[in-house]
Amino acid sequence: MADKMTNKTVGKPGANNKSNSVRSFLFTFLLICFGVLLIANLNQGTTEKTEVPISEVIQRANDPEGNIKKITVIGNDLEITLKDKDQPTEISRKDGSGTLYDQGLVNNCEGLISEELAECQKDYPIIEYKEAVDVTGIILDVLLTVLPIIAIVIFFSWMIKQANAANNQSMGFGKSRARLYGPDKKKVTFKDVAGNESAKQDLTEIVDFLKSPKKYEKLGAKIPRGVLLAGDPGTGKTLMARAVAGEANVPFFSISGSEFAEMFVGVGASRVRDLFSKAKKNAPSIIFIDEIDAVAHKRDARGGAGREDEQTLNQILVEMDGFDNDSGVIVMAATNRVDMLDKALLRPGRFDRHVNVTLPERKDRLEILKVHFKGKPIEENVDLEALAKKTAGSSGADLANIANEAAITAAREGHKAISNKDVTEAFERVAIGPERKSKVMNEKERKITAYHEAGHAIVGHVLPDSDPVHKVTIIPRGQTGGVTWFLPPEDRSYKNIYELKDILARAMGGRVAEKLIFGKDAVTTGASSDLKNVAELSKSMIVEEGMGDGTRNLVFPSEATGYYTITTGKPYSEKTAEIIDAEIKKLSDEAARRAEEVLKANKATLDKLAEELLAHETLEEKELEPILKGSKLPESAKLYK
Repeated sequence: MADKMTNKTVGKPGANNKSNSVRSFLFTFLLICFGVLLIANLNQGTTEKTEVPISEVIQRANDPEGNIKKITVIGNDLEITLKDKDQPTEISRKDGSGTLYDQGLVNNCEGLISEELAECQKDYPIIEYKEAVDVTGIILDVLLTVLPIIAIVIFFSWMIKQANAANNQSMGFGKSRARLYGPDKKKVTFKDVAGNESAKQDLTEIVDFLKSPKKYEKLGAKIPRGVLLAGDPGTGKTLMARAVAGEANVPFFSISGSEFAEMFVGVGASRVRDLFSKAKKNAPSIIFIDEIDAVAHKRDARGGAGREDEQTLNQILVEMDGFDNDSGVIVMAATNRVDMLDKALLRPGRFDRHVNVTLPERKDRLEILKVHFKGKPIEENVDLEALAKKTAGSSGADLANIANEAAITAAREGHKAISNKDVTEAFERVAIGPERKSKVMNEKERKITAYHEAGHAIVGHVLPDSDPVHKVTIIPRGQTGGVTWFLPPEDRSYKNIYELKDILARAMGGRVAEKLIFGKDAVTTGASSDLKNVAELSKSMIVEEGMGDGTRNLVFPSEATGYYTITTGKPYSEKTAEIIDAEIKKLSDEAARRAEEVLKANKATLDKLAEELLAHETLEEKELEPILKGSKLPESAKLYK
C-alpha cells in the first residue's frame, strides 16, 4: 500500500534565460577581442622575407645602380623593399656596431625625431624609420583595459541577479508550496490499493460526488467539504487520497502541514489563501494536506490571536466553511493524531467525513503482500499466507518493506528467485533486526541465553490464554541475545485480563528460568527489555484499561493530555499514584510467581529445550511440539475465572 508520489515542479525559465544571455554576451565579447589581436599579430608576418647580411645591404644601398627601393628601419630590424616590388621581400639585422651611418650607410638621420627627422629624410629618402611594434605589449595593454571592464560587468550582473532572487524569495513567502498532480502523471486508482475495503467504500462516494454532482444536487445533497483520513503511520492514507484523485480525474494539490509554517507571522495564512485560490480556479479539485496536526492542533487559553499557527488554522477554518460554500473544492487531510486536532476543524461543514484507515487484517495483508511481490521472481513454494499470518499488527508500509528486504536478501545470497528462507529472514529482520553474526558468545552466555529463551517458551506454551509458540532462537538479532516468537492463531481486536496476565507471566519466564538454574544472585541484564515491557503493560492495564483490583473501572488521563497536579506532576493525586504503584507491583509479582510455578513443575522440559537450543540454535514450531508435549500447568499457576 505504499507508493511513491511524483512531484510536479514548476520552474522559472525567465531567470535562467537572463543569466544565459549575460554569459553569452560576455563570451562573445571576449572572443571578438582575442580574434582581433590574433589577426593583428598574424598580419605582422604574412609576407615571406629573405634574410641577407647587413654588409650586403649597405653595399647595395650605396650603389646608385643598386636595386634597393627603400629600407625601413624598425628597431634593430631592416626591411628591404626592392625597386620592382611593393612589399618588403628581404630582411636584415644590425650587427651592434653603432648606427647605420657608423656602419657606412649614406644616411645620418638615425636618432633624430619629429621635424628634424622629416627634414633629414628629404636628403636620404631611401631609408624610413618606424617605431618597433611590441605585439606582446599590445596584448597586455588590451587585456589590462578589457578585463577590469568585464569584471565590473560580471559583478554588477551578479548583484542584480542576487537582488532579483531575494525579491522573488520575499515575494514568494506567501505563495503556496503545494504540488499539483495533473493528468500527465501516472494515475493511482482503488485497484492499486489493497485492503481497507470499508475506507475505500466511504471514499467511493466522494469520487461519485466529483463525477456526478448534479445527481446529488437534485436531491438537495451537498458535496462534502472535507474528508479526514485517520490511522496509524504507514497504513496508506496518502495513497488513498491519490486514489480518490485518480478515480475522479480532477486536479490534486498536495502539501504537508509543516509547509504552511514560517518564521514570519501571517505567512501561513497567506499560503492557505493562495492554495485555495489555485484550487478554486481548477475546480472541481482536491486539496490534500498531509500531517495536518502540524498546523491544526487544539487552541487553548495559552495561545493568542498573534500566534502564527493559530492564524494559519483560522484561515483554514474560514476557507473550508466561510461565506463561499460553492467553491467545488474538497479538502482531504491525513493524520495519526486525531486527538490533537482542534474541535472547530472536526465539526460537520468542515471535515464532514472521518475515514479510519486501519491496520490491515490477515486477508488484507495477504492482498497487500501479493501487490508488493508482484513483478518479483518468487519460488512456487513461497507461502505468502503464512507470512500474512505472522505479520499481525503490521502496516502496509511494513509489508512493503518485508517484500523489498526479501528481494535484497535473495540478491545478496545469489538466488535467482525469492525463496521461503529469504522471506523468513526479511520478516525477522524487519520485526526485530538483522542477525548479529559478528557477535560471538562464550559457552556460559550461550547457556544463559538458552535457558532464558526456553523459560519464555515453556511458560507461554503452558498458560491457557497465551498465544502458541512459533519459533525460538538463541542467535543474536537486533538488540537481543535471543528471540522467542508467539503468534496468535487469528487477528483479535481485544484482549481480556487473563490474556494480558499470561503475557506478563511469559515475559517474566526468562528472568525466572535464569534464577532457577543459576541461582537467585546470578541473574543477568538479559531480562532488562522483558522487565521494561512488564512495567509498561502493567501500567497500561491499571491507568488506561481499569484492570487493577483497587482501581477497577477507573481510567486516568494520559500524562500528555491530562491535568497535572502540583504535588505529583501527574494527572492524578499523590494518594492515587501510590495505589497505582501498588497495583503495578502486584501484577508483576503475580506474573513472576506464576512463571516460577510453571517452570518448577516442568524442570525436565526446561533442561531438554535448553539442550536442543544449544545444539541447534534455532527451533521451529514443528520441532518444538515433541519437546513441549509433556509439559503441564500446575494448579498454583491457574487463574480462576
